[in-house]
Amino acid sequence: MNLNPKHTEAFRAVIETGSFEQAATRLHLTSPAISQRVRALESQLGNALVVRSRPARATRMGQRLLQYLKRAKLLETDLATEMAVEQDAPLTLVLALNADSIGTWFFPALSDVLIRERVLLDLTVEDQDHTYTLLETGLAIGCISTEPKPMRGCSAELLGVMRYWLVASKKFLAQWLPDGLTRKAARSAPVVAYTHKDTLQSSFLLSKLGLPDGAYPCHYVPGAASHFNAIRYGLGYGMVPELLLKANAKPSEIVMLTPGKPVEVALYWHTWKVQSPRMEHLSQQIISSARKILK
Repeated sequence: MNLNPKHTEAFRAVIETGSFEQAATRLHLTSPAISQRVRALESQLGNALVVRSRPARATRMGQRLLQYLKRAKLLETDLATEMAVEQDAPLTLVLALNADSIGTWFFPALSDVLIRERVLLDLTVEDQDHTYTLLETGLAIGCISTEPKPMRGCSAELLGVMRYWLVASKKFLAQWLPDGLTRKAARSAPVVAYTHKDTLQSSFLLSKLGLPDGAYPCHYVPGAASHFNAIRYGLGYGMVPELLLKANAKPSEIVMLTPGKPVEVALYWHTWKVQSPRMEHLSQQIISSARKILK
């Protein structure tokens, strides 16, 4: 099956930009020309590839095609690099990672190999419960996720367990939780979560105190360092990775609200089974490095 590169380029631009108009701007074409190329590709494959919504998104078959195109591009780039006389062309990898991995072990463990292998990163930061979707829809070629089961055509390797502690500053504790984390106090004490998708705090409060979402005030502060700083400076309390606490917290400023009772989250590395040699090498580095650091 021979796919017209102009047609596949138009399809990718529509999905990546979210509209036919923006795809036309990116490719310096008109919107009707983009639409014509996408329809030609759909006719050739006998399937609808784009849901004409705002933003435009890929159908299930479109997601499969997007995965194929990204893998093919990665393999092509890798081969061209290996065959080049000067093998210093960078390789761009699109990965979906959770903020806590980026904010703790990922760069210290992998910076040397990323520099040595001339890898350029295009990272999407997402909650670990939702990174899997980005791989599934073809928007990433690898991800760190809590999902243990690989999707078809992919592999899943256990990286280890990220341990979290529920903590607060001493100042916050004195103001909001003088008698500890009771159900009554938790109704008014502000929580600090990463995003609305972050369920670490909400799951804990539901299971331990029977408090559902909306039963307590909540800040939303994305980013591992920013989230921790919001807690450190007394805006609220929340779950912080043990690795981040060891590296940054002073014993005099942070209090564990549930000592001896950490929350542990298993993390898995997902990527396609068919990979370029450099991506396969990077995957092995991610797996081995994480296993040395995580529980």
